[in-house]
Amino acid sequence: VQLVESGGGLVQAGGSLRVSCVVSGGTFSTYAMGWFRQAPGQERQFVSAISSRGSRIYYADSVKGRFTISRDNGKTTLSLQMNSLKPKDRAVYYCAADQSPRASDYGSRYAYWGQGTQVTVSS
Repeated sequence: VQLVESGGGLVQAGGSLRVSCVVSGGTFSTYAMGWFRQAPGQERQFVSAISSRGSRIYYADSVKGRFTISRDNGKTTLSLQMNSLKPKDRAVYYCAADQSPRASDYGSRYAYWGQGTQVTVSS
């Protein structure tokens, strides 16, 4: 199973970015998917997760109301729309796949990870 993120970049505070993750191999439609992020010198942090059918969605409190996770099972693609970005959102964003269909905020549940995409927010 391979996960490839894209869409990161540099944006001013208050701006928006959309990061995506294309998954190949495996059975995307049966996997719960998640987004995590890691800022320099910090531990990996949960951002959002979505169940295999999209019926359950979870967000970290720090991004609730600003970020929206979505998936397209036909295109085996996971997306994260990020609005009202803040400098503290700066991090490498990783998508991850869990072989269980139930969404989780535990990183250890996820078997497959992408290489990450950098998001930088200037103040």
